Amino acid sequence: MKIELAQRVQSLTPSTTLAITAKAKELKAQGHDIIGLGAGEPDFNTPQHIIDAAVQSMNEGHTKYTAAAGLPALKEEISKKFKKDQGLNIDPADIVVTSGAKHALYTLFQVIVNEGDEVIIPSPYWVSYPEQVKLAGGVPVYVEGKEENDYKITPDQLAESITEKTKAVIINSPSNPTGMLYSEDELKALGELCLKHNVLIISDEIYEKLTYGDNKHVSIAQLSPELENQTIIINGVSKSHSMTGWRIGYAAGNKEIIKAMTNLASHSTSNPTTTSQYGTIAAYAGSDDMLQEMREAFENRLNVIYDKLIKIPGFTCIKPQGAFYLFPNVKEAAEMTGFADVDAFTKGLLEEAMVAVIPGSGFGSPNNIRLSYATSLELLEAAVDRIHRFVESKMK
Repeated sequence: MKIELAQRVQSLTPSTTLAITAKAKELKAQGHDIIGLGAGEPDFNTPQHIIDAAVQSMNEGHTKYTAAAGLPALKEEISKKFKKDQGLNIDPADIVVTSGAKHALYTLFQVIVNEGDEVIIPSPYWVSYPEQVKLAGGVPVYVEGKEENDYKITPDQLAESITEKTKAVIINSPSNPTGMLYSEDELKALGELCLKHNVLIISDEIYEKLTYGDNKHVSIAQLSPELENQTIIINGVSKSHSMTGWRIGYAAGNKEIIKAMTNLASHSTSNPTTTSQYGTIAAYAGSDDMLQEMREAFENRLNVIYDKLIKIPGFTCIKPQGAFYLFPNVKEAAEMTGFADVDAFTKGLLEEAMVAVIPGSGFGSPNNIRLSYATSLELLEAAVDRIHRFVESKMK
């Protein structure tokens, strides 16, 4: 029997990140010495006190359904976190806990986007933004964050992109894939335009705890009461607490939107995983020592690897300010080594140099590649050495 798939999924593009990671694992299983710099997850284990709290919750019988929006105790801890980190007074009732930040975004688009609504997505962008907008019947509107502006969009660019169909704009700071941060002044200028045109701001802050040097994360919602009312914050514990597999994220903001997201969740996931919620309570109520240790390790890796990476012929790279990715422009390297484009160059790196990186085309930036430094310094140095040798060998 032939089944015709729904049109909404026929146009979906598979996640580039997951596809490359899967291919790298396949080659590794075949005995190849692959160094994978693709996946976006910390290489640290979840802190022990979080694991212990989760185990304790199961032993105490907390293995049943919770409220669809999450445990009240967890929403209370998230509310405290907003107060401590951004000075925001967000009521626990205005928070919905979800099965990862990705699910928070998916649910948000489902409840705010009508057929034909436009969502402005600065590029380079995280691979799932456009697909989730399309699944909701919306139209992604791409605005290029130019390399000369650290891959960030300007107020003039935003103003030119807003139409009567614009429903929302996404701000991801620190950014995946570029690692760049918007400054307070930049956020204020973008926010004023959103207020003027009644455009909802979706602030993806999943990498907020991973900033380096003197760079500090600023949430656009903390800049004024008006901007707080205009913003839905998306966050979670995947990156900050090395809890990618626990699948806990959340959205916070407008009461009506959060209520609608809660209602939708009640018909899709029922509730986020109960045990993971108890672990997350411990994550936010406990010590931040492990977070600082992890952040310092990432910063050290960045400083070492960046200096080596920019010595590769044909590579140019703006030093990231946060997250754990390098996003070099390698167009010249691809041309110098005889590849048709950067995608082909990336394939060559995997098959010949045995290094898995993500082509920038999946992020709306076809001249770049993304390398994650969420792995050991030893492997990072070996990977960059392999890439360097690969480029030089192809140039001869």
